[in-house]
Amino acid sequence: MNTMKGMTSGVRAGSPILTGLLYSLVSMALATVIVSLVLKFSGMKEGSMTTYVYVIHSAALFIGGLVTGKRSGKRGWYNGGMMGVLYSVVVVLIGFLSYDAALTMYTLVLFALSFFMGAFGGMIGVNLRR
Repeated sequence: MNTMKGMTSGVRAGSPILTGLLYSLVSMALATVIVSLVLKFSGMKEGSMTTYVYVIHSAALFIGGLVTGKRSGKRGWYNGGMMGVLYSVVVVLIGFLSYDAALTMYTLVLFALSFFMGAFGGMIGVNLRR
């Protein structure tokens, strides 16, 4: 007797939030390598690095939210926002473990902005046609 015979295969492998997190971390790593190579081989100053960091994180969060919203198919703002919070937890954890960076008010701002950028990507991603 096979009780699994009538089951549908509606369950997808992997969580949409974790998949979006993976996409955002990979896109952040690639963008960081590209920007560092541009800074090394051009005459650009490192003083503008703060701007590049914000652009890279914003783009990575948007891409992760987009993927999360598209894969979840519903509640894109919530799933994208949760992906953004996980992303910021990973970034803060890496900063804490590698640079012994303390938790400051900037950390709370990072969590809030990460939630909103991920939620924005999730809202757009949930409305993309598959």
